[in-house]
Amino acid sequence: MKRVDVVYAIIQNHLGEILMVENEGKSWSLPGGAVEAIETLEMALVREVYEETGLWIEAKGIAAINEAFFKESGNHAIFFTFNAAVKEGNAHILNPEEITNIQWLKGEKANELMPYHVNGVEKLIGQSIPYTYQN
Repeated sequence: MKRVDVVYAIIQNHLGEILMVENEGKSWSLPGGAVEAIETLEMALVREVYEETGLWIEAKGIAAINEAFFKESGNHAIFFTFNAAVKEGNAHILNPEEITNIQWLKGEKANELMPYHVNGVEKLIGQSIPYTYQN
């Protein structure tokens, strides 16, 4: 079984909508992805959000930690969901082979498309446990 760390960002716009991405036309998620061996969680979050949405963000703390075992791939994944704020840019698809749609959605619709946050993604907004990289 291989361990994989994955980071996601909860990003809201001025209307309180949550940014969601459609992955290869199959499923919706928060923007994010796998952490590479040379990256901190925060570095991976910034890179993945930019690669998927064209937005430069700032992490605001971890809102949730989940994990799953995927028998088909043999992966054990740890998911770190951060609250984040946009520093600059406008949301657009940079890699159409990976991301087929980007939308700002109300919390109810986001929960419908992404049911793995049992209590709802909007309940994670503003939640934060400290995250620190230690040299």
